[in-house]
Amino acid sequence: MSEEGDVSGPQSAGDAVDALQWFKKRSNGACVTPDGNKTSEEVDSSPIESASDPFCYKMDYASIGTCLIINNKNFHKSTNMTLRNGTDLDAASVMKTFSQLGYKVRVANDQTVRQMKSLMISVSEEDHSQSASVVCVLLSHGEDGIIYGTDGCERLETLVQCFKGNRCRTLLGKPKLFFIQACRGAALDDGAEVETDSVAEPVTQRIPVEADFLYAYSTAPGYYSWRNTTNGSWFIQSLCEMLLLHRSLELMQVMTRVNRKVALCFESSSNLPGFSCKKQIPCIVSMLTKDFYFPVKS
Repeated sequence: MSEEGDVSGPQSAGDAVDALQWFKKRSNGACVTPDGNKTSEEVDSSPIESASDPFCYKMDYASIGTCLIINNKNFHKSTNMTLRNGTDLDAASVMKTFSQLGYKVRVANDQTVRQMKSLMISVSEEDHSQSASVVCVLLSHGEDGIIYGTDGCERLETLVQCFKGNRCRTLLGKPKLFFIQACRGAALDDGAEVETDSVAEPVTQRIPVEADFLYAYSTAPGYYSWRNTTNGSWFIQSLCEMLLLHRSLELMQVMTRVNRKVALCFESSSNLPGFSCKKQIPCIVSMLTKDFYFPVKS
């Protein structure tokens, strides 16, 4: 399944633009509509909870953690997957954003399925005892539950199982954040018009092996995920902007702002029949058990 219905093929004429940003972004995060009306996104400054708060993840480790970026752009012809123009812009934005958040960033380009598995296992087997979390960003083609390597596809569940609590002990009880820019099907979203109007924890616990994961998908199950060949994908660019603009907010609050940005500020523009004026909404699946705040530099 092609990730975004690329419009750079023979049916397009001239510049291939597959996403139209209807709202012009201002430096303070406001959106300006074509008629000049503004919708503001104020910079929030909620204080970070105490590290001893049982409802917040502990962040006072030596390192906030590792951020692994897998950026797949070129695919073997046997996969029938198209070139993912614009993905390098996404990778660069993710590198910059998570570096600023304090992560040790690693980037791997054009990975086969075997290489993707090997990378994920390698990171999971490292000693994370002095790290607060781990982040993995996957930029590729996909289908629902499926991520493509350059030579084929693999189930996301298979790729992430090495981070589960029964296998990656040094990340047990710590947040494991996955951000996935990929299609999850072939449906297109036409959109719809709307009128605007402290109890102490025990010393030891048994926790589910699936706990403390967050999967942030660029789109809802069954739908295309849009990527602009010039400006990068709607989801990743919005994610990077909101993470830095609202870095003092709890992560789920930030992700809600990402959802809003993608939902309201973008609409597709394509030379392919039936592909224009389409919308997109990211999908957040959280098994986090506490609030997650990125450290804020003083």
